[in-house]
Amino acid sequence: MIVQAFLRWAETARASDRAKAANALGRAYLRSSMGGEQHQAAALAMTYLLDDPSPRVRLALAEALAGSPRAPRAIIVSLAEDQPEIACTVITHSPVLTESDLVDLAGRSDSLTRGLIAARPGLSRGIAAAIAEIGDEGEVIILLENETASITRISLRRIAERFGHHSDIRNLLLERETLPADARHMLVNHITAALANFGLVRTTMAPARIDHVIREAGEAAAVAIAGAVPLEEIPGLVDHLRTAGQLTPALLIHALCTGKVDFFAAAMVSLSGLDDRRVRAILVTGRMHAVRALFEACGLGRDVAVVFVEAVFLWRKASASGTPDGISGLLLKTFNRSGMSLSPVSELLDMIEKLHLSEIRLGARSFANEVSLAA
Repeated sequence: MIVQAFLRWAETARASDRAKAANALGRAYLRSSMGGEQHQAAALAMTYLLDDPSPRVRLALAEALAGSPRAPRAIIVSLAEDQPEIACTVITHSPVLTESDLVDLAGRSDSLTRGLIAARPGLSRGIAAAIAEIGDEGEVIILLENETASITRISLRRIAERFGHHSDIRNLLLERETLPADARHMLVNHITAALANFGLVRTTMAPARIDHVIREAGEAAAVAIAGAVPLEEIPGLVDHLRTAGQLTPALLIHALCTGKVDFFAAAMVSLSGLDDRRVRAILVTGRMHAVRALFEACGLGRDVAVVFVEAVFLWRKASASGTPDGISGLLLKTFNRSGMSLSPVSELLDMIEKLHLSEIRLGARSFANEVSLAA
């Protein structure tokens, strides 16, 4: 009888009155001690209101039910698929919507709905992963700005793969300490590419010079990242660089000369196919022939391998004496580049010389800072 009376009244009532009734009905359903039949009748009446022609009525119902875990699931799911103003109230607040509901809703809804889902407080990993996979730039920005969202490292990597060219997304990713090392390097490559395409750079530098600068910047960034990531992330970074064709002799000698030994050893493991324990044993205690054989197994030519062998023995001496700096300068003193102008060894030594000059300039700046502070 209650439902029948309500339905008869709703047929002639004004929209504003129906909206008040819908809100009151929803609150009564959640808060009062209705009996079983009354409770069921209230649920039927609210279900009827889902087809009300006025959005005000459906919005009032959504506002009454959105925050409660006791709201009828069928009604909440229907309201979540209503027009944006109504759906927003439910999607961003209702605890009734499950992860499966939200993932399904994200997959078959428009950009606005996915944006609402991305802004939901306490967003779970599964929903964040769905947004990372199918969301557009705006939705992903909302997701990354949602401080309560649980975003896995895999999802962060996927976002970097899809939107590394987008400066706002790139900046939000780089602010995250949990961003995987390979994804961080991927974003650095996008930054260098953006700089290379900058109008002023293209008008003031020759294309060959731009390519050279980009390559050197990428190598320096890779070495810097390798020295700052946890040990367990290094193999992933190595695999990423190898797949990208960036695990070059210049990068490897740079890593060795600057003491990034864990990264260097992981690279040798990847390139040689030997296990980690065997590679580290060769690098730390192996005789000259064993060290050279390791580098040749990694695909380095015999002449280039000789430079790496010498670098390893210089690193051992420096580590034993507690002075791991200056390996690049000692390497330059060891090799005479006369007659090597176009050889791979000469190119490698050119890179080592630039590294040595950079170390000298860094030392000079540090000295100047100390003098300034002491004055």
